[in-house]
Parts: sequence; structure tokens; C-alpha cells
Amino acid sequence: MKRSLSPKPLAYPTPAWVIGTYDMFGNANAATVAWGGISCSDPPCVSISLRKVTYSYANIMEKEAFTVNIPSEDLVRETDYFGIESGKNADKFEKSGLTPVKSENVYAPYIEEFPLILECKIIHSFEIGLHTQFIGEIVNIKADENILDENVPDIEKVKPILYAPENRKYYGIGESLGKAFSIGKMDE
Repeated sequence: MKRSLSPKPLAYPTPAWVIGTYDMFGNANAATVAWGGISCSDPPCVSISLRKVTYSYANIMEKEAFTVNIPSEDLVRETDYFGIESGKNADKFEKSGLTPVKSENVYAPYIEEFPLILECKIIHSFEIGLHTQFIGEIVNIKADENILDENVPDIEKVKPILYAPENRKYYGIGESLGKAFSIGKMDE
């Protein structure tokens, strides 16, 4: 028997991404977001949702760009820190010891130590209640060489962080369950 839980922001998996932006003074900022995901394949796009009161919201509105920095499990402490502290109050890069790098493709920084980066330009934004959803076209992807298998990032090497909003915990990925578009063939 299923129990009704009422409407709430709950879906699995939820990524723990860190977005990179520049503020009005050109200072690099990083903020953890959980409301995000792929939103289109052609053109390749991601969506992220932010509250208007966040520092990153104002940065994105002004610069119309952001990076999605996908952390590995070994950077969970820094990922959490980027979501706790506001860029209004602290230089998060100085405190975390991580390195902002100016993107060549969009006006936003990426984080050198993170293994996988999506460089995005804003193509749409929508107010949807408490949050504004930003659609960013992926104009470039950067990946550390050591996470690639035949020029494709290997999820088991990236070791991305997942977030469970209902219990506010971070998780790693599990083992592979089978090959997509293959395991479900019922006529074999």
C-alpha cells in the first residue's frame, strides 16, 4: 500500500552541482544548487532553479552565464560549504582553497579542481514561484583527462555527488545495473 506524502520537492536522483558566476565587480562566486538537470538535447541545455534572494541569482541576471561544476565525492565538504556561505559575506574560493578559472566561452568562472564542467549561456528564464528557473545552453564541456573513456566522461571515475533533499544528506553513485536501451529488450 502506498502512502500519500503531500506535494514537496522530491525526486531521485537530485544532483549536487556547484554553479560558478561573476558578480558585478568581477569577483568569482560559487554556489551549490540541487534543483537542476538536463532540459534539452538539441541544443544541449541544463536548467537550474534559484531563489531571487541569492547572490548567484543577481550574478546570473547581470552576466547571463554560469558554469555547472560537477564535484566528485572527495569534494563533498567544499560542495556543502558553497551552499552554506553567501558570496555576499565571504570569498568562498579563498576560504575553500579551490581555484576559480575564467571560462574562455562564457563570462563565468569554473572550478579547476572539479572533474567535469559545463559552460552555459542563458537562453531562457522563468519565474515559477519561490524559484526562477534558468535554462542554460551548454556551449562547451571541460573534463579532466583521467575521467574520460574514449572522450566520454565515465560516471564511475567522476564519482558525482547526489543530494537527498528530504533528509539533507549527500550520497555517491552505486554500481551499474545494466546497459541502457539494451537491458529492457523483452524479446531476447
